[in-house]
Order: sequence, then C-alpha cells, then structure tokens
Amino acid sequence: MSLNPALEGPTGVITIGEESDIVRSRQMVRKLTRQLMFSLVDQTKMITAASELSRNTLVYGGGGEMRWEIIERGHETGLRLAFEDQGPGIADTQLALTDGWTSGKGMGMGLSGSRRLVNEFELRTAVGEGTCVTITRWKV
Repeated sequence: MSLNPALEGPTGVITIGEESDIVRSRQMVRKLTRQLMFSLVDQTKMITAASELSRNTLVYGGGGEMRWEIIERGHETGLRLAFEDQGPGIADTQLALTDGWTSGKGMGMGLSGSRRLVNEFELRTAVGEGTCVTITRWKV
C-alpha cells in the first residue's frame, strides 16, 4: 500500500508523559484509522482502546510511548499500536486482565476492555522493568 505523503507514515511514535499526550494519541489513532478507511465502529473501538492504554501508560507506568505501524497480511491492512513504559510492571497478569480489577482508582476496564475491542492483544511485562501492550485491528 503506498501512502500519500500528506498522510501519516506507516510508522511513528508519540511520547506519553502528560495528560495532553493521551488526547494526542487518540487524535493520531483517529487520523490513522480514517486514513485506512476503517468503519466508524472499528475506528471507535481502536480509539477507545488507545485511550485506555495511553492512560494506563501514563498513570500506572509513569509515562512511556505509543508506537504505531500500518501492517499488511496478504490483502488485509491493519493498524498495530504498542504502548510501552519502564514502570513497575504487572505482578499478576491474569488478575490484571480480569474485568473490574484495578490497582488504582479506575473502573478496572483498561486492559480487559481493550482486549475485547481489538483483533489481537499481547501483554509483555516484568516486575520492575515495565510493560508493553500491543494491539492490532484489521480492516474488515
């Protein structure tokens, strides 16, 4: 797929270090999903997941980054986002992926809710080393 130079490139990074960066990450995901001509429902799902994971990166990971990549698999096009921090990591990933569980004051829907909104979800974490959540949504 060749991209129009006026559009976003196939890869990029946004630093997440303050509240306004959560808004910037959402805006970027909106722009990318529109560029890829995702349906409105799929745009909303990916933007919502990105918003939740950006907030987790800031609040629980102490900040980090969102990396994006426009990917292809055969004739399918997708958007892959990776949210990475160098924070405390997650001690119990099964518990963290349980609906309603929270280590803070949130509603406990960030990780589990994001996982339901995307086609692919990967969680890598190590206590004391940080967390990386990678999500992918394919254009239907």
